[in-house]
Amino acid sequence: MAMILSLVLDFFNPLITRAIIDRVVIGGERHLLLPFIAGLFGVTMSRAILGYTKEYLFDLFSTKVVIRLKDDTYRHIMKLSFKYFDTMNTGELMARMSEDVENVWNAVAFGLRLIVEDALYFVLALGLLTYFNWKLTLICLLIMLPIAWIAVQLEKRSTKSYEEISDHIAKLNTTAQENIAGVRLVKAFSRERHEIGKFFEMNRKNFELNSKQTKIMSDYFPPIELLTNLAVVAMVAFGGFFVTTGEMTLGTLVAFSTYIWNLIWPLRDMGWLINLASQNKSSLGKLEKIFKEEPSIKDSETAAGLPISGKVEFRDLTFSYGGENVLEDISFTAGSGSTVAIMGTTGSGKSSLTGLIGRYYEFQSGSILIDDVPIREITLEALRRNMSVVPQDTFLFSDTIESNVRLGRRDATDAEVIEALDLACADFVGELSDGPATIIGERGVGLSGGQKQRIAIARAIIRRSPIMILDDATSALDMDTEYKLLRNLKHLPSKSTLFIIAHRISAVKNADLILIMEDGRIIERGTHEELVARGGAYYEVYREQFKDFDSLREEA
Repeated sequence: MAMILSLVLDFFNPLITRAIIDRVVIGGERHLLLPFIAGLFGVTMSRAILGYTKEYLFDLFSTKVVIRLKDDTYRHIMKLSFKYFDTMNTGELMARMSEDVENVWNAVAFGLRLIVEDALYFVLALGLLTYFNWKLTLICLLIMLPIAWIAVQLEKRSTKSYEEISDHIAKLNTTAQENIAGVRLVKAFSRERHEIGKFFEMNRKNFELNSKQTKIMSDYFPPIELLTNLAVVAMVAFGGFFVTTGEMTLGTLVAFSTYIWNLIWPLRDMGWLINLASQNKSSLGKLEKIFKEEPSIKDSETAAGLPISGKVEFRDLTFSYGGENVLEDISFTAGSGSTVAIMGTTGSGKSSLTGLIGRYYEFQSGSILIDDVPIREITLEALRRNMSVVPQDTFLFSDTIESNVRLGRRDATDAEVIEALDLACADFVGELSDGPATIIGERGVGLSGGQKQRIAIARAIIRRSPIMILDDATSALDMDTEYKLLRNLKHLPSKSTLFIIAHRISAVKNADLILIMEDGRIIERGTHEELVARGGAYYEVYREQFKDFDSLREEA
């Protein structure tokens, strides 16, 4: 409303100027000069107030749109399943959240306003100009008519160009993100020059794509400006002729010369608006592609948020990924509060097996039951809320140690944080200058592998969940610390059903059930004593890891 009122008031100034020239300057009605000047001042002040209101509210509106769009995009990304992130680069998602959303902001903040504003200016100015002199209006329009064709051609070329730029910016961001995140590895292998060269090459390509877009703009903007300037020349020439013949008054020609710019500027803006619209169209397409992605794993219509005690059962389960079987004929039962250890060679399916408990991926046949209920009948929120996971790739946030631990349970007290760190054998935290309030770097840089693992385990302990999964989570610990940690886990007040993936016999020998996997199948199962007595694959691992101890015992 502020924009429309301001725009309508803008059309009064040329009419007042016309009256001053025709009635005061030429007609000699000098007593009207002061009222007309007062009118000009009133219109100017009113437009200033309305203009401020318009700018403020449009910027506020566009900012709200962008905040909402970023919220919706982030919320949708967080809903997507693990499978989506297996093939999507972090850098590309960051480009969508920043570059593409900013392009939408530009379109809403400036483009939307100018489209409405220019359309109203064009229609109102065309009506007044036709009223003043339809012949002169028609002459000017015929000269500017090719601008419409130029605008269509510009839109076609710009949209394709901006899609290429958007795709390449995602690649550029990915390259930068990976190299900054992996800067220690780059330096360790003395690959700085190579990575700098790779980034420079990507950046050069970005320059070329933007230069190509600039060339497109330079091909179309000068003709638009030329045609609009020719319209002004024609207006002066033919308008002057009409004034000399008495068909127009001088005041009308002056008003006409002002209103003609209300036709010219919308047409000149058309090129810029089409360029902005092309950029926005490309960015919206990228964002829309994200929103079209649906989680591959969802709650069924009959799923319910059931309480969980921790019993887990696999029945004849088969899981395929990428067209290949990862797990076949998996069957076993883990009683509530029991410990199940899983061993096997790299790629045997250990992590895939435990990942299916939280429904991070969907299995093809068979079933998994928790407390005798199929997991597809339990809501994802209830299922994962009752699980604690320490992944193989330990991830810590750039925050304090206590904040990382509280990720497991936000309402945990300071005393519970200290207790969880003690149970995780993270005694090193007390030696730090700020203790649990110590801020750690990105992904826990500055901490050793074992220290990061113990903080991650404390995060799982504080959750007090019925099911806990340690995916090779003690690999960086010495055997003494590992023994203390596993002993603490076994005697937790709230006993969890514990799944341990490990490669060391010392980590699994006290488990209630040990599974030996090979090529996605369980080839052996039993307790430590049973498997050693059997003399199979587990026994061979046992002999390999304890052969030095056996040799010393024989020598003694």
